[in-house]
Amino acid sequence: MDNFIVSARKYRPASFDMVVGQDTITATLKSAIKNRHLAQAYLFCGPRGVGKTTCARIFAKTINCTDLSPDAEACDKCESCVSFNTLRSFNIHELDAASNNKVEDIRSLNDQVRIPPQIGKYSIYIIDEVHMLSSSAFNAFLKTLEEPPAHAIFILATTEKHKIIPTILSRCQIFDFNRIRTDDIVKRLAYVAVKEGIAYEEEALHIISQKADGALRDALSIFDQIVSLCGRNITYRDVILNLNVLDYEYYFRAIDGALAGKLPQVLNIFDEILGKGFDGYNFIAGINSHLRDILVCRDQATVKLIEAAPSVRQRYAEQAARCPEDFLLKALDAGSSCELNYKSAKNQRLHVELALIKMSRINGTAAEAAEAVEKKKPEPLEEEKPEPPKRISQVDINMPDHMPVIETQAKSYSIRGLLTDEKQAVSEDKPLQEEQVASPGSILPPFAPEVLEAAWEDFTETLTEEGPRIISMFKTTRPEYASDSLIRIHLANAAQKDTFVLNYRQRFMNFLESRFSMPDYDVETTVDQAEASEMIYSDEQKYNYLFNKYPILKELKRSLNLDLS
Repeated sequence: MDNFIVSARKYRPASFDMVVGQDTITATLKSAIKNRHLAQAYLFCGPRGVGKTTCARIFAKTINCTDLSPDAEACDKCESCVSFNTLRSFNIHELDAASNNKVEDIRSLNDQVRIPPQIGKYSIYIIDEVHMLSSSAFNAFLKTLEEPPAHAIFILATTEKHKIIPTILSRCQIFDFNRIRTDDIVKRLAYVAVKEGIAYEEEALHIISQKADGALRDALSIFDQIVSLCGRNITYRDVILNLNVLDYEYYFRAIDGALAGKLPQVLNIFDEILGKGFDGYNFIAGINSHLRDILVCRDQATVKLIEAAPSVRQRYAEQAARCPEDFLLKALDAGSSCELNYKSAKNQRLHVELALIKMSRINGTAAEAAEAVEKKKPEPLEEEKPEPPKRISQVDINMPDHMPVIETQAKSYSIRGLLTDEKQAVSEDKPLQEEQVASPGSILPPFAPEVLEAAWEDFTETLTEEGPRIISMFKTTRPEYASDSLIRIHLANAAQKDTFVLNYRQRFMNFLESRFSMPDYDVETTVDQAEASEMIYSDEQKYNYLFNKYPILKELKRSLNLDLS
């Protein structure tokens, strides 16, 4: 029996035209060879399995080819090409930096670089996984890379460009290899299947390509694995069973059930999936991806963004026609939130089921969803008729002479409370008990000095809900009629002054204006300067201050036989 060769090696590209999915890079390299604009060092970087080392080998072979084709491809017939194809070329050297990453290995390479090529014009050195070199090895390699002999060309390959020191990067032409598109991988797998005489279903090749995640080498390895299981016929069912991939049929059924409001059907589908051994996280992530594909299919211009077989794209388009955009957006929001918090949820099954319940209730229950569909049918447009003017009755005209009008004042906030970050109740200027404004046209009595004290007491009565401290401040304070345009409020200390100015000054002015016909006036607040400057420290000083200010305390102390301490 012949020795089996894996497809990744057997069908490895031997020319630039056979490289898959890297057209821009191969075109640039061919142009450099054709015009003899060759740099001293190249860096090929990108994900695994996208053709970095393959392109390096093709590039190295083509550089030394003595009979290039018109499109800068190697002839595979000259001595240099034949020696390379038979693995006996002395002009192309490969070094695995993963196992040769010491300073001594790089010093040996530096000595080898000085030797000119035996056949051809250039000696090419391919260093794979170059990011594995140690810092000392990089430094030892730096001088040779900066000023190599005229016959030396270095091609470095890596999957982790960020690990290479900047001094190396600055001396290389950098080529970033992209992940290979799913359609390109499918075409390559189909080519291999035809060459091997293997029958296949296109949907099966799409699943293999999606599982490979942009790496052609991985796709070919999976292809060999499926062939070992299925033999000469690759089916979609065998692929999803072998790769443990959840069938997209479940997603179509689940979304149809949620769209119709059939919650039991959706929950049973999820239970069936769990019974097959699939993880809830994979299911909710798949649902989100499925919803995204449906949303993309709502516009013909974006259908090409779906990486699936044409028959599957058609099913997506049909389901997209049945799904309103509002449903898709709300379902995506519920699914994304579930996927984000799934790992931290204690009851993960319940977490997914809650998301499915939300999706199934977007259109309501099954009956409500059917009713909503009926309501979406267009109705004949009726011409809107202008509403007849409202007739004013006699009752509307005979309004009372005096209607109470409640005046709403702006909210006042305590700055002191905000600075201490306390949740202090905002003192709103609520409708005062007696603070009612007469209807327009009523005449208010003029303001006079003799009514000021009575007005102050009435205003104090409206503050019963402000607390005993505020009531005490107002009852121990008396306003002074300084002049026709000035009212002076004398307060005990600076703290009372701040409280009054911030919270009650404007309210008091509004109260006066609602009671009297007021001229242009202002309310001024003062604090006794001697009292403000006097600092009280000892208990005896506090005792004397309080007794002098409130003589009733002396009687209280005597009657209760209280002590100073």
